[in-house]
Amino acid sequence: MKRVLLTGGTGFVGANLARRLLTVGHDVYLLVRPSFNPWRIEEIRGSVRLVEANLFDAADTARAVAEVQPDWIFHLAAHGAYSWQNDIERIFQTNLLATVNLLEACRKTGFESFIHTGSSSEYGFKAHSPDEQEWVDPNSPYAAAKASATQICRLLARSADLHIVTLRLYSAFGPYEDPDRLVPTLIREGLLGRLPPLADPRTARDFIHVDDVCAACLAAASSPAIERGSVFNIGSGIQTTLAELAELARRLMGISQEPVWGSYDNRTWDTPVWVCNRTRAKDHLRWQPTLTLEQGLAATIEWQKSHANG
Repeated sequence: MKRVLLTGGTGFVGANLARRLLTVGHDVYLLVRPSFNPWRIEEIRGSVRLVEANLFDAADTARAVAEVQPDWIFHLAAHGAYSWQNDIERIFQTNLLATVNLLEACRKTGFESFIHTGSSSEYGFKAHSPDEQEWVDPNSPYAAAKASATQICRLLARSADLHIVTLRLYSAFGPYEDPDRLVPTLIREGLLGRLPPLADPRTARDFIHVDDVCAACLAAASSPAIERGSVFNIGSGIQTTLAELAELARRLMGISQEPVWGSYDNRTWDTPVWVCNRTRAKDHLRWQPTLTLEQGLAATIEWQKSHANG
């Protein structure tokens, strides 16, 4: 059993990871803001330990880490991945400053594994599936902050001989995703027999179920022999267009309505090519997805049905 410190534990991926860690018997501490929203962790609140701290404050972060003395750290706290999160100062505070503060605090106490979650958007627009050695070209302030945090993680890992890994996540979906995101909205409307407004049907994503993301996190924490500062792409390796996703949703939920394309504005980062090269994760972490998009979407539909009232 490991003593685990998890930031972002009240967020989408973090709440799922906290549950996975509890299931396999680890002692889980969630580092939370004083004003955190508890809705994703209500069912497990009695099984985890909450530690309040301000990650923007180096001293407060050091105090919290010294209190927990974690073996494993999963740093999932993030801001800016959603279109409505556009405060640049907060984006860099959360994704870069908080990462620096947490790394320094954990370096002082010592640890076995530090897993940082990056983003596929660090690569920017590519006409192919980029590998981890490719030049990054961030396409948003969030992507730039994440890319900077990845470089800090690599620098410290190499200079101090520490097991620090960055997982560049592609389009995760599943239980506890923000209700205003694409997949939850598609399901919510689909269960009412209709489709939501949709953008360009050619828009592409690489969808990966959150259970597979959690498995990748555990694989990275449990693989201390890999190169210091390693970066791994975490996605399905299969590109799906918005048109293909909508058609799958229509079939799984029996939606007769035809999509109205262009009824939702494209985001600035939308692109017709977005797909993961997961070869390195397969070779070094022995990780690969276990759920297809259809299986994951069907499971998420059932979960959303059972949580329709909160």
